Amino acid sequence: MIGIATRPSGRDTEACRPHGSPPTVAAHLPTGLLIDGQWRPASSGATFPVQDPATEETLFDVADATSDDALAALTSAHDSWPAWREVAPRQRADLLRAVFDEMIARTDDLAAVITAEGGKPLAESRAEVIYGAEYLRWYSEQAVRIDGLARRAPSGANHQVVLNRPVGPALLITPWNFPLAMITRKVAPALAAGCTAVVKPAALTPLTTALFAEIVREQLESRGLPTGILNVVPTTHASGISGPLLADRRLRKLSFTGSTEVGQHLLRAAADGVLRTSMELGGNAPFLVFEDADIPAAVQGALAAKMRNAGQTCVAANRFLVHESVADEFAAGLTAAFDALVVGHGSDPGTTVGPLIEAKAVAKVSELVADAVDGGARVTTGGDALDHAGFFYAPTVLTGVSPDSRAVREEIFGPVAPIVTFGTEAEAVTMANSTDFGLVAYAYTRDVGRTFRLAESIEAGMLGVNRGMVSDATAPFGGVKSSGLGREGGEAGIAEYLDSIYVAI
Repeated sequence: MIGIATRPSGRDTEACRPHGSPPTVAAHLPTGLLIDGQWRPASSGATFPVQDPATEETLFDVADATSDDALAALTSAHDSWPAWREVAPRQRADLLRAVFDEMIARTDDLAAVITAEGGKPLAESRAEVIYGAEYLRWYSEQAVRIDGLARRAPSGANHQVVLNRPVGPALLITPWNFPLAMITRKVAPALAAGCTAVVKPAALTPLTTALFAEIVREQLESRGLPTGILNVVPTTHASGISGPLLADRRLRKLSFTGSTEVGQHLLRAAADGVLRTSMELGGNAPFLVFEDADIPAAVQGALAAKMRNAGQTCVAANRFLVHESVADEFAAGLTAAFDALVVGHGSDPGTTVGPLIEAKAVAKVSELVADAVDGGARVTTGGDALDHAGFFYAPTVLTGVSPDSRAVREEIFGPVAPIVTFGTEAEAVTMANSTDFGLVAYAYTRDVGRTFRLAESIEAGMLGVNRGMVSDATAPFGGVKSSGLGREGGEAGIAEYLDSIYVAI
């Protein structure tokens, strides 16, 4: 098991060496609430356990915030905002760069915590640290490049000036599957823009957020900057936190990553306050393999697009739409690649696939596979939950899958690859677009003309062509239709935290 002992919440606690792994979490790991620059217990004294999904054992008990705690955190963010927005852009940039440097220096510490509470293999956790840190570096560079506009009006009667200024205190709600990258993707542009924040991390993985927030707090304190600009309120009562915050007129921005159902609820709650909102919601990514594709390359791309974090990502390939002439070759290659994967505890050196996050996730994946098989699909590898401690499901390939099966229509969020065949490009596009979701799509083809046709016709906010990864801190990330609104990353990401003010002179 991960050698992290349970400690009382609300205090900094030492984390020990993870099982089977060289990295150590040498720093003290906070388990309380971060409000106004101080770690504290929940006002009710309540805590909740954080579990290792590979062993089902408790790692820590974490403070369980109440609505009063959340409002105290908003007070801190609101009261710190006037001072923070006046901090020079260069100082904000220097802070973010210092946080980036510290994250890179503490890659092993952060990765060990990600693996402990989330289960992903250490190699993936280290990659998440590097990826997540890039948002700090990118927005440290963007903080000093918030442009405006000055010009003479076309009528010649006056001049026009457009200023961009920070929206104000923001509520940032992050998911469990990328506990570091999802918080840096939101916090970095918010702070760069001059906003302050209240972070509500996922109850399944709050420890990574706590360690990141402590790094930020230390850097703020060492520079004499207001430490109340970043507040953290973990809780098991998400609606009890979000409801009062969204109803408070001091809050001016909401950014949420999670399910479409929850996102819709939050949008309704945000409507009364007419809040600026960013929503990165569910997906059902098609992975298209055309008859002219490089099949070995497509198999490797499919592995990357499907199996990061055991398939538990919003950009995971969900439906494999393969031309009928290459379907057998692709299925054989993907089956062999899945057979070579090693399922185990994330801190074991040979592990390439970790556990699912909880028992409910295993049950859902099992239901989806059973439904596909009942509909005529064939299991070429996997197909079962593993019968030992932890929430493990075998990497699974399904062929002959009906387009009407639940595994095609619903987001799987697990290590299952259902293969559906098509005959023509038009049919492939129709199948790809036959969902309410539109976050990302992938396509393998050698035809440049087809690439541009797909870019015009596929209903998704992102398209990966001949590659199984699209996420990049320097590019806009987001979807269309029920997959959300707004963008994170790139130049667009900081614009989500700015109001444009027009001055006629």
